[in-house]
Amino acid sequence: MKLKQILLTTVLATTAIANAQEKSSFSLSGEFRPRTEWRDGFNYRYQPNAAGGNTAGRKGTEGYVLTDARVALKSSYTTDSYTVFTSIQSVITSGERRQIIATGNNKIRFQEAWADINLSESLSLKIGRQPLSYDDQRILGGLGWAQQARTHDVGVFKYKKDGYSLDLGYGFNTETNSNSSSDNTYDLSGFFSYRKIAFARANKKYGKLNISALALYNDFQDENGTGTDAISSLLTAGLHLDYKTGALSLSANGFIQDGDRIFGGNHQEINNAFLASLDATYKVSDKVSVLAGGEVISGANSDSQAFFPLFGTNHKFNGLMDRFYVGNHAVGQGLVDLNVGVSTKIAGAAVSLKGHHFTSESSSDDFGQEVDLVIAKGFKGFKVVGGYSQFFEDDKYPNPAGNALGKDTQNWAWLMLIIAPKFL
Repeated sequence: MKLKQILLTTVLATTAIANAQEKSSFSLSGEFRPRTEWRDGFNYRYQPNAAGGNTAGRKGTEGYVLTDARVALKSSYTTDSYTVFTSIQSVITSGERRQIIATGNNKIRFQEAWADINLSESLSLKIGRQPLSYDDQRILGGLGWAQQARTHDVGVFKYKKDGYSLDLGYGFNTETNSNSSSDNTYDLSGFFSYRKIAFARANKKYGKLNISALALYNDFQDENGTGTDAISSLLTAGLHLDYKTGALSLSANGFIQDGDRIFGGNHQEINNAFLASLDATYKVSDKVSVLAGGEVISGANSDSQAFFPLFGTNHKFNGLMDRFYVGNHAVGQGLVDLNVGVSTKIAGAAVSLKGHHFTSESSSDDFGQEVDLVIAKGFKGFKVVGGYSQFFEDDKYPNPAGNALGKDTQNWAWLMLIIAPKFL
């Protein structure tokens, strides 16, 4: 009897110690985010006077309605040693599937699948398909506005200690079923598809100043070519700063870019291309804040092609109608964006109004003005967000091909429902 008691006590004690040493938790959540948009000039693709740019038309998009939805199921399992996260996602568009058809829409995918392994108290390794989102997401961002969002297949060493952090990331993309061991086999079509990515991002807070440094390297390969002649390399490096004192908050970016890229089968040199911005927000009261800012993005000239914002959340910048640097990267005259705005709360809803004035960086051309209104209100268990934007195209908008002038009315309206249930 004593032996049985001893054995039972030993088992219970061992189990208790094991549970104490390795605690675990599991969560399961979802996301349902439908959005209906009226697009009449949204994401206008006209690219004036640029090599490879579109000078064939000024009309822009005709007005139409689009409804789509992000549907996702997310799971997370966490222990003292690691976290494993997966997100299965589909973006469905209203009317894309025939009635009573047996097959699916073939859009279900693993949006995220990664493991974060604790190597020590201050060092971890996060490996797998994951978003890369830093600072204001100007160069590396999760692109959460887009229903499909953005992720990368990378490994990232993360070091954190005494308020200092350093992330070192690397990714090497290869094609499925490739029989070649050569580095020159990744030619997936699409401008954002890179062969290699390597980056270092450091962050430290000094009193009221928060400063981040980022260096990002990419190898790209032209989808129409093979071998080393089809490979281009691009280095982007710079700083992001945040400073807050009392009611005033300041945010700044400064980045330079050097290397080359392949566009239309041709190498294009990039020499000291740059992006610089400064934004100021002043909190007038608990409910009202005013803001003013400006951003300069270098355009093409005799020595260099334009700055390429790469993998940021570009919808967040240069107007919500996505006329600049969303779907029309790497060409054009650059951009100067001067903006002012106000944010407040009305009847429990967050309201923001922002105006932009756009001009070319590399010439004296005026692009026009844009006004963006966004209203968001949270309810019990869900959130509703909507907005309206209007673009006023300048009569001096560059028109090297002599096409007809743009439409008088260019606007965009949208309404989005956000439900994020937590199942476990």
